[in-house]
Amino acid sequence: MSTTPRKGFCICLNTFFQGPTLSVREGECVPCFFATEVEAQREIVDNAMTRLQEFMDGERDFDDAITVEEYVVPVTVHPDGSVFDEDGRRFGKDP
Repeated sequence: MSTTPRKGFCICLNTFFQGPTLSVREGECVPCFFATEVEAQREIVDNAMTRLQEFMDGERDFDDAITVEEYVVPVTVHPDGSVFDEDGRRFGKDP
């Protein structure tokens, strides 16, 4: 196990009460970490394509299908699994 923090990317969206929050997780609490910005961007596009297909299939309304609120955030992932953005916000499990 590495003891050096790694740089990477997470996907966030802004919420009214919590501000920026992770929108893509592995399981309930673990942030989904992407090695490159392009990988994270492709995840956002993949989710958008799914929403558009759900609209075409009559499973989602138009406004919800075309709205993309997620954005990519550069982060540092520490060996203990904690994730921090460039502004020092911590994402992931509570200590």
